[in-house]
Amino acid sequence: MSSQDILQSVSTLASYNVLLQVMFRVLTFLLNAFTLRFVSKELIGVVNVRVPLSVLWAVLLVSVWLWLLEVPDAQAVPYYSPAVMLFALSGVQELLVEPLWVLAQAHMFVRLKVVAESLAMIAKCSITVILVVFAREWGLYIFSAAHLVYTGFLVLCYAAYFIRFLGSKEAARKSFPLRRVGDLLPRREYGEVIARLTWSFFKQSFLKQILTEGERYVMTFLNVLSFGDQGVYDIVNNLGSMVARFIFLPIEESFYIFFAKVLERGRDVRNQKQDEVAIAAEVLECLLKLVLVIGLIITVFGYAYSHLALDIYGGSLLSSGSGPSLLRCYSCYVLLLAVNGVTECFVFAAMSQEEVDKYNFIMLALSVSFLFLSYILTWWAGSVGFILANCLNMGLRILHSLLYIHHYFQRSQWKPLRGLLPSPLILLALGISGIVTAVSEAFFCCNSGWLLRLVHICVGTICLLGVLVAVLLTETELVQFVRTRLLPRYRKKHT
Repeated sequence: MSSQDILQSVSTLASYNVLLQVMFRVLTFLLNAFTLRFVSKELIGVVNVRVPLSVLWAVLLVSVWLWLLEVPDAQAVPYYSPAVMLFALSGVQELLVEPLWVLAQAHMFVRLKVVAESLAMIAKCSITVILVVFAREWGLYIFSAAHLVYTGFLVLCYAAYFIRFLGSKEAARKSFPLRRVGDLLPRREYGEVIARLTWSFFKQSFLKQILTEGERYVMTFLNVLSFGDQGVYDIVNNLGSMVARFIFLPIEESFYIFFAKVLERGRDVRNQKQDEVAIAAEVLECLLKLVLVIGLIITVFGYAYSHLALDIYGGSLLSSGSGPSLLRCYSCYVLLLAVNGVTECFVFAAMSQEEVDKYNFIMLALSVSFLFLSYILTWWAGSVGFILANCLNMGLRILHSLLYIHHYFQRSQWKPLRGLLPSPLILLALGISGIVTAVSEAFFCCNSGWLLRLVHICVGTICLLGVLVAVLLTETELVQFVRTRLLPRYRKKHT
């Protein structure tokens, strides 16, 4: 398969992943907005405590959650103990489907992912709504049962597909490397190089889990926030990360596959096929420019519209107190998430096994410092401290990735890091928009009725259109990349 064919397949995967994530986030957004009217923020805080995966960890940590950590009041959070066990069981189910998900992602089985995750999410939302309306007294049973149904649907869909697919004529035509279901089971036939690389990525994934979810463990084990404050933080975190999850994450996952297939891991750029390196550099530059522009827009407009968004989403439960400040800080964090996702997906695709091992030591140091910073900054600034710690951690990860990419292309003619330099016109438009929307919020939002709120929304819409016009006028290569690579209708014409 040529690099252009790989790029086209990956672009299709990214497009459908984005559409799928948009659908999921819209459903989740509506579901959470509905649920907030019926349950307390303490219950939401308990629901969002994560039970780590695998049977061993499930058994161990169920014991920790039930007998070592503080158990919430049974009146405020009913059925806590059995719900923890159901969450652990759903985690084990999700782990069972993980190898099949990775296999489908690597071979770009777009339809399987769309169908499986759509059915699972629809089932989860349906169960949640029905139980919230008709059995509200079940408490945590509602959310644990809904998540158990979600992971169960994933297991059924992926297992049914691969049982039918393996050994079929379609699998033979595609030269699929596995021929029967037994090939999915662990074996000792893999080479030492692959085994060592797998172990390196496993350690890296474990450390990334700490960096990604570390603040939740600090919340849970050190009791730095009450369950109510944890609930507000989790809601704001989920709302603030919507764009990161339904745009940035699908791009990161899909184009990691592209870079891994086009580039030869661990080889110097001069010793690789130059036409494929050129395509990789061009794609990396365009992706950096794309996520940077989106991240800057979210950062600028997030400041003036955080209070209004939370008020619409959850009423005074979220818009009063620390909620707006949390979401404003998170808007800045989204920019760092955007850049880090693209830079790391390239770095992880290009690193050799030795470089991955070396980076694991860096990740270990970052993990320890992040947990320490989370505790200190939370003690100093409350829940905002978690976001500040995340920003510092993400900044260090970006710095490492930028240094790697600069060194990787240093002796070549390509400079993909130019994608991090937006045009002066875009920066000017964003600066003016930030000032205008901040003034608009001070005069029109958010305690003077819906008419003035609509005026504030109209002001933001006009400013956003101005920024988009600046992008269309100055970033022609980026616009062409989005049209021909990420939008299915235009991509078909281009092909």
